[in-house]
Amino acid sequence: MEKSTPRAYLQRKCPVNKSHPPQTARRLINPLTPIRKAMLSNKAKYGLKALIHLAGHEGVSLAATIAEENHIPRKFLDAILLELTKAGILASKKGKGGGYQLARPADAITAGQIIRILDGPLAPIACASRTAYRPCPDCPDENACAVRDVMLDVRDSMALILDRTSIAAMRARGQRGAAPLR
Repeated sequence: MEKSTPRAYLQRKCPVNKSHPPQTARRLINPLTPIRKAMLSNKAKYGLKALIHLAGHEGVSLAATIAEENHIPRKFLDAILLELTKAGILASKKGKGGGYQLARPADAITAGQIIRILDGPLAPIACASRTAYRPCPDCPDENACAVRDVMLDVRDSMALILDRTSIAAMRARGQRGAAPLR
């Protein structure tokens, strides 16, 4: 009989598909292994790229044009544009002459707003979030937690930069060509 150690637990085959190697099974069946969230998801990156594109065009732009010119998968872009439209960032027109355009000026839309809409809170851990706060189950005193304290600083620093950076400013940075951004 197999020991009930974490190592033995992780080496079991995936219960969903017995042919998966142990590495895949580890990710599917071990509730203790966190799946690391990327710093900025492709969803948020593509959303920002689409908005920068729209900030540089008068009138409406077709989703197909935005996708092609920015190397974004079309179906993924459609879902992103729909989410941004529902959030009031974009306006859409259907039919002939239709497409997407910014619902308000590019200098009134910040990168922080877009990332929060598409990815959720900026905080790297839930106990440091302002909008989706959850206490850590393993922390007896969050006021004395050094990890939370540093993550609060990280959240504040990220918010400071992202909430002050408009889509118009991002577009201007991208137009500098080969000049360094810093």
